[in-house]
Amino acid sequence: MASQAANLWVLLGLGLAGILMLTKKLKKTVREDFGAFIDKLLLLPPPQPAPPKAPHPLTGLTFAVSDVFDITGYVTGFGHPDWVRTHEAASSTCPVVSTLVEGGATCVGKTVVDELAFSISGENKHYDSPTNPAAPARIPGGACSGAAVAVATNAVDFALGIDTVGGVRVPAGYCGVLGFKSSYGAISNTGIIPVSSSLDSVGWFARDPNTLRRVGHVLLQLPFATQRNPRQIILADDCFQLLHIPVDRITQVVIKSAEKLFGRQLLKHQNLENYLETKVPSLKEFARTKAIANTKVSTSKLLANVMQLLQRHEFLQNHGDWINTVKPAIDPVISSQVCENPELTNGEIENLNVIRNETRVAIGSLLKDDGILVVPTMPAVPPKLGSKEITSEDYQNRASSLLSIASISGCCQVTVPLGHHEKCPVSVSFIGRHGGDRFLLDTVQTMYASLQEYSSIVADPKSAKKTISKEESAEIAKEKGNQAFKDKQWPKAIGLYSEAIKLSDNNATYYSNRAAAYLEVGGFLQAEEDCTKAITLDKKNVKAYLRRGTAREMLGDYKGAIEDFRYALVLEPNNKRASLSAERLRKQF
Repeated sequence: MASQAANLWVLLGLGLAGILMLTKKLKKTVREDFGAFIDKLLLLPPPQPAPPKAPHPLTGLTFAVSDVFDITGYVTGFGHPDWVRTHEAASSTCPVVSTLVEGGATCVGKTVVDELAFSISGENKHYDSPTNPAAPARIPGGACSGAAVAVATNAVDFALGIDTVGGVRVPAGYCGVLGFKSSYGAISNTGIIPVSSSLDSVGWFARDPNTLRRVGHVLLQLPFATQRNPRQIILADDCFQLLHIPVDRITQVVIKSAEKLFGRQLLKHQNLENYLETKVPSLKEFARTKAIANTKVSTSKLLANVMQLLQRHEFLQNHGDWINTVKPAIDPVISSQVCENPELTNGEIENLNVIRNETRVAIGSLLKDDGILVVPTMPAVPPKLGSKEITSEDYQNRASSLLSIASISGCCQVTVPLGHHEKCPVSVSFIGRHGGDRFLLDTVQTMYASLQEYSSIVADPKSAKKTISKEESAEIAKEKGNQAFKDKQWPKAIGLYSEAIKLSDNNATYYSNRAAAYLEVGGFLQAEEDCTKAITLDKKNVKAYLRRGTAREMLGDYKGAIEDFRYALVLEPNNKRASLSAERLRKQF
């Protein structure tokens, strides 16, 4: 009996252990943050300024930072436990992070990055790789996988990352969120662990274009300016031939959206391979060096090789001594890429830099100030977890060919999600000229609702007959109203803005835009009423104050007009229209 009792207790113990193990496994599978975070913390913004000063521009937003950004008191982990073990806690916070906190946002944590932030897979053997919420059986993409996952799961409103060879663009596309790579050098990299110093660009993720744009305006320190629409949208036809999904699934969405918003005349097609072959002559010299023995390699492959060589060379310059001293356990794939490549001569390095400069000039000449280049973000849907696809030569060649365009040129690029194909996220990328970050952010905000509408229709033609959300319908009506306003069809614009307000009556922009149309037809009372409503919804709406000031001036309420113009100046101290109007009225009355 004693023996039986003992056996029973053993069985019970094993059963309980099994239950505990299963429970832990289930908890791991359904982690609330999907494994996105490596540290939770809290950096609170300063108190709001007293009226009439405007509130902080990012008030109410939360964000996370990839674990390459320094935060005082925390060791910046760089995706590797040996890095944590051999480095001290940061003594200061990265200026980019401080700028966002001072702008009103609350930082709530640091997120997982790929090992040494080097790859684009999102898998890290040292930590639990973040789960892709849009496709749990597939990779999240890297290097800034945790940041993309944190945004995709609504854990934060936006997140910071670093993009070297796709570190923001790839996970954004794979997790189904917006991802913005800023122009090289547009935002300081101080307080960020470098991967490749001449390629690293600060980037950020968001779920909606408005948040993406708000964050961009703070980080890029953009002054007030009128929003501009593109005058040319160029589809890189040869780049779309690299896709492993139906080309029309992406291109038709962009084409239909552009035609609807701007007209067919804006659309152009370009063979980027041929264009760069003539505009970047140093690539031919590069093909003759020992780095590339086969001179018949395509221009896009050559550009990809330039990117990879720069990344590996500069990574070793930054971290080679640490690797040789600490001898960390590095993933064999990364190790082979980093440590088993021949050193570059000074002449080869100089030629790589010339290629980079020529590529930037070439893209700038193609796009000018008002053009957008359209390319696929990645050649296929996210590969399955643990599959060999991510390391295959075909995948690497296609992905690098697409990602190298913006990396080598230093241009800004945004990943825009376009729904799903075969139950996996798909996306498209827009590239703007170097320094055209504001224009690219504006373009995404203008086109986003229409892109989502046509994405649903192209993915499922039957959905064209289905009812889209009121918010989407309202945004479409607003864009139509903007076009009517531009065409000086004021009554039509008023009708379309009214339609948008009926569908979504809590959007300040709709009331402010309708007020602008009312001013054109002499409806000053209606304009004043709309502006007051807009200000009630958004106390930082500069245009609403300017338009109400104009309406009040026309109605004879000069004191009220002066107050509106002065308050607009508080919000936008460099706004010339507000300054001139306030001064003119002050002198007259």
